[in-house]
Amino acid sequence: MERQNQTELEAAVFRRLIRHLDTQKHLQNIELMTLAGFCRNCLSKWMVEEANERGLDLDLEDARLQVYGMAYSDWKKRHQKPATEEQLAAFKEHQAQEDKN
Repeated sequence: MERQNQTELEAAVFRRLIRHLDTQKHLQNIELMTLAGFCRNCLSKWMVEEANERGLDLDLEDARLQVYGMAYSDWKKRHQKPATEEQLAAFKEHQAQEDKN
């Protein structure tokens, strides 16, 4: 596959992932972290890191706007629920497993 086609394909898949996450607002970041090892915030941070590596100016709030489709503070007010004890315990266990690896 040509490099340009590969890049366009990867960008399309990323946009699809963002759209999918947007339709799954009930899925909390802590659940994503526990199950997949990344969340919406991770995607935002990765965008900033990749921009920086390429000499591009992108701050975390702008990246979050792209990932969340709104200001992060608004998303938290509208969609983020307090983590349950079970979610916190599962996350802590996941982090312990990650630390072992």
